[in-house]
Amino acid sequence: MKTLAVAVLGTLLVGLAPAAADAGGAVHAAVALGTFAVLAPFLVLGALAQPFVYPPPPAVYPAPATYASAPAYPAAAYAPAVRQPAPRPPAVTREVVYAQGRHVLLGDGATSPYQWVWVPNPPAGAPPAAPPR
Repeated sequence: MKTLAVAVLGTLLVGLAPAAADAGGAVHAAVALGTFAVLAPFLVLGALAQPFVYPPPPAVYPAPATYASAPAYPAAAYAPAVRQPAPRPPAVTREVVYAQGRHVLLGDGATSPYQWVWVPNPPAGAPPAAPPR
């Protein structure tokens, strides 16, 4: 396993090694340096000579209209509306009775969830003892 890791790492390092660059000889190098020497000042001046952009002036709005006194409205506009109370929901059946027992509904549905519980009837007692003779 260690040998495999070393082989993979070696392959990656050889593959990532930079290849030798060929500048094309002294003539090509001189042309490249001369071009850089001629064009570099334009690049520097172009970067420094960015036009300054002023922010837009702030928006000025006219002052809101003012009144000498508050407008008067008829008193009926402020009278509270007569509201009918909301109808009460139908009564919930909380007990369903059967011969063997009954289902009882627990909870109110708002603060505690509804839950149906089965309550069996108590067993019938032993038949009454026969009177002594």
